[in-house]
Amino acid sequence: MPRKQLHELGSLQRDVVETLWRLGEGTVHDVLAALGSDLAYTTILSVLQKLEKAGWLEHRREGRTYVWRAARSREQEGQSSLGKIVDRIFGGSPMVAFEHLLEDGRLEADDLDLLRRLVDEKRKELEG
Repeated sequence: MPRKQLHELGSLQRDVVETLWRLGEGTVHDVLAALGSDLAYTTILSVLQKLEKAGWLEHRREGRTYVWRAARSREQEGQSSLGKIVDRIFGGSPMVAFEHLLEDGRLEADDLDLLRRLVDEKRKELEG
């Protein structure tokens, strides 16, 4: 069975993954502190273990303590998810997906300026 995508995880699971992306790595106590909630240590430990079993996290030992980190970076996960979305929803066409983003109305003038610079850089890279 394929691993769930980020949006398919429960809200606490997503929060834990996001927290570890932000921290880089952390113990159960680190995650608890970063979440700033009154959740129990055992709740967070259970979530971390389930996320590891599902392929989202890895851990290493420091003495008797486990230090957790995301198995993949936010960028790797984003690229993978975007590729799946483009394949499933836009028939494999990045241009169709891009056209929808442009027409969506959420992009500001500054976003368009940045996109133009990114496209120019990519064009130079491809030509160069």
